[in-house]
Amino acid sequence: MTETPQEINPALINGAKPATPDDVFSVLNKLEIKHSSITHAPMRTVADSQALREGVPGGYSKNLFLRNRKGKMVLVTLLEHRTVNLKALGDQLGIGKLSFASPQRLMSYLGVIPGAVTPLAVINDVSQVVTAVLDQSLLSKDPLHFHPCDSRMTTTISSEGLLLYMQSLHLEPVVIDFDSGDLSGKPA
Repeated sequence: MTETPQEINPALINGAKPATPDDVFSVLNKLEIKHSSITHAPMRTVADSQALREGVPGGYSKNLFLRNRKGKMVLVTLLEHRTVNLKALGDQLGIGKLSFASPQRLMSYLGVIPGAVTPLAVINDVSQVVTAVLDQSLLSKDPLHFHPCDSRMTTTISSEGLLLYMQSLHLEPVVIDFDSGDLSGKPA
């Protein structure tokens, strides 16, 4: 598992240990979702990922773990090149202004550290309180590549496999068209 910084307690909100990549693979296998994984040097940013994957086709993501002022948690998975207007996203979701959640909240709710954020981490949302948001355009890519809760690995699955995985463990993800409205973060 990815090293946990000293100041982050490596436990979920209920005190349980976070899921490992093997736990993620077990769920994928149980659901008969075709997947493959590779190991590599830790990738904590989009730039790290781009340096290690030249010539590998598919959809690559940027993953943001956000919260509103009342503590509502949101996991946003979108195409890696996108910028997002957090105010407009909060308004569209009906939860108000969003900002980045702390590393400890990330661990408590999704069982991962910064750099390992992934939609596959919904396996750790034991209270099912995180709203998962997926970029509609990302789902049109094939295959998709995500960390399996560890930034030293990348797992490849189909968009249908991702949706099945998320639906089986979690609440239905919200699929948003980030090309419409004010969500892109680009000036109007």
